[in-house]
Amino acid sequence: MSRRSPLPGTLVAWALVVLTGCQPQMPFYFHEDGDLSHYLGMATDIEVPDLEEVEPLSEVDGAIRPFSLDNTEPKEVWDLPLEDAVRYALANSRVMRSLGGRILGPPVFVVLNPEIVPTIYDPAIAESNPRMGVEAALSAFDTQFTSSVFWEKNDAPQNYQANPYFPDVFRQDVGSFQAQLRKTAATGGTWSLTHNVNYDQNNRPMLMRLYASDWNVNLEAEFRQPLLQGAGVQFNRIAGPGAIPGFNNGVTIARINTDIVLTDFETGVRDLVKDVEVAYWELYDAYRKLDAMIAGRDSALATWRKIHALYVIGARGGEAEKEAQAREQYFLFRSEVERKLNTLYAAESKLRYMMGLAATDGRLIRPADEPTTAKVTFDWNETHAEAIVRNVDLRQMRWIVKRRELELIAAKNYLLPRLDAVGRYRWLGLGDDLLESTGGTGDFRNRDSNAYQCMTNGAFQEWHFGLELSFPIGFRKEMAGVRHAQLNLARERARLQEQELEVSHQLAYVIRELEANHVLSQTNFNRRVAAQRQVEAVAAAYETEMVTLDLLLDAQRRLAEAESAYYRSLVDYNISIASVHLRKGSLLEYNGVHLSEGPWPAKAYFDARRRARARDASAYLDYGFTRPKVISRGAYQQHTVAGPMVLDGEFEVGGPVLEMPVEATPEMIPAPAPESSRATNPADLSVEPSVPEPPAPQPEPDSQHEAFTSPSAAENHRPSSSWKRVQR
Repeated sequence: MSRRSPLPGTLVAWALVVLTGCQPQMPFYFHEDGDLSHYLGMATDIEVPDLEEVEPLSEVDGAIRPFSLDNTEPKEVWDLPLEDAVRYALANSRVMRSLGGRILGPPVFVVLNPEIVPTIYDPAIAESNPRMGVEAALSAFDTQFTSSVFWEKNDAPQNYQANPYFPDVFRQDVGSFQAQLRKTAATGGTWSLTHNVNYDQNNRPMLMRLYASDWNVNLEAEFRQPLLQGAGVQFNRIAGPGAIPGFNNGVTIARINTDIVLTDFETGVRDLVKDVEVAYWELYDAYRKLDAMIAGRDSALATWRKIHALYVIGARGGEAEKEAQAREQYFLFRSEVERKLNTLYAAESKLRYMMGLAATDGRLIRPADEPTTAKVTFDWNETHAEAIVRNVDLRQMRWIVKRRELELIAAKNYLLPRLDAVGRYRWLGLGDDLLESTGGTGDFRNRDSNAYQCMTNGAFQEWHFGLELSFPIGFRKEMAGVRHAQLNLARERARLQEQELEVSHQLAYVIRELEANHVLSQTNFNRRVAAQRQVEAVAAAYETEMVTLDLLLDAQRRLAEAESAYYRSLVDYNISIASVHLRKGSLLEYNGVHLSEGPWPAKAYFDARRRARARDASAYLDYGFTRPKVISRGAYQQHTVAGPMVLDGEFEVGGPVLEMPVEATPEMIPAPAPESSRATNPADLSVEPSVPEPPAPQPEPDSQHEAFTSPSAAENHRPSSSWKRVQR
């Protein structure tokens, strides 16, 4: 017997590999027409969702080209008070906008953090949460109704020899009905009322039964009341019925969670108001800095024109180096004017964003309120105590500590054994019929008896009562739960103490900044007055050739810098006042803002009134011994008296201490008041140095809407008023 060589098979295999390659091969199919339209070349693609009923804001659709150095013609100048700015912001803020700590640059906080931005819907969302909300926690105590109806037919062969007593095929019609009301009480017990109806008809011989079919009914009342673990109103309102260690979702915990969300909402409103005020005063500062630069530019232009006139005729004082130096000074101020104007447009856009308005609608906002120059002094002891009590961040942390305290109470309850009292009472009935028939009887022994009459006779009653005890040996999980709750409570208390320390330091910082900014505003005002006098003196001396051109140009620059520094310190001072109110928890009160719950649907008020009337008509049951401990100190007072106020030497009640400004030098310098300002729209500042001419005089505009003009060149540029004069 010969053995075949494997060489030919190996060669065939290698030949197939060479011809086809190591690649997956497509199968062959009959009736393939080549239509692969159902084939998708990719599993995931970038797509656009199809949203329903999401219309963009009208402010987005109505936005026009923004103001810029190439677009400096507003249709209208809008003189806006700070109070109206806050009102617009609150009215247009379903989502609490935030600058995100950015004074410069576009707003990006909402785009980058959409999930954590506070909204007006957050408290209602927390209240209506179907898992953790207050209504969800209350639903655990609602009465539950359950019912079932079943009909069944049985036709089963039996392993019996045919005889009159045991049929070989068992045939049966069975019906069952059950209805139950079940209620969980605040004490942790459960109460139920159950009604059962059962029907049975089968082919068993009558020798064993009174009648071929029967109705069996019963009505039973049952209760189960915990006596140790899980007992008590306080535990069940903290943990909820049927709770387990480490998970608490009672009514009290759910309400505290809602209160925590309310503090988040209040924080969002507070930060919104603060950002609006900051943006308002930043816009004020932008206007004032622009005015200062325009004044410097105009004075530099006048100096340059004068020197250029001497330069043209070759007179003394018109040397080439002096003409070039004056020219450079003018363009320096011109560049600063353009930069300040662009900053003003950016600040105005930032305020528009905080107010919820379109980026540009043709109107240019101009603050109508002047910052206060009066000295505001806060009593440290009262302000510090108020900050510890009223600061919303501390109030939120106190709610968290209270929640941990309640969780510890619930955790200790699990260390008790589970001892339940169980009881049941039952009424039974049996009959040939279910309901009463003609000539029926309540005696189940008669063939014409009915089940309900038998049950209502009360002849057959059962009861059951006892105690059930269970507990784990060692309570390992329960002890871990108590330790966990204790550690959580210790951690939150430590956090609260550190937050109080931080708030104290924050208050000290803003008080220090408040006093420093007030002193700086006085010093910068005196600097401003001195710089103005220096310009006048140097200009007069320059006319008599007693000083050089360098001193005159330097004095003009110093005046512009002093003007900007004064208004910057004044704006910082007013922002510091708001910061003090922010840290001590009275910023909303300071701006006249009050938080309240919005209206409910009319049906909610109708249902509440109906329940109140039902309680009024019921009998009062005093169960005060089961009431839980107090967890709240009542409603938070949003408006309070902040202490004595001193103004012009007279004492009044309500507000911080106000003092008139103290002069920084012995010389009697009047308190700084707003002056008539200059143009804020250098639209075209190009200059032809060959033909500089003095600007023609022009009166102040009669209307505040005439503040923005567009001079074609620096030669015909004329100063005009950009600020509405306000006497406070």
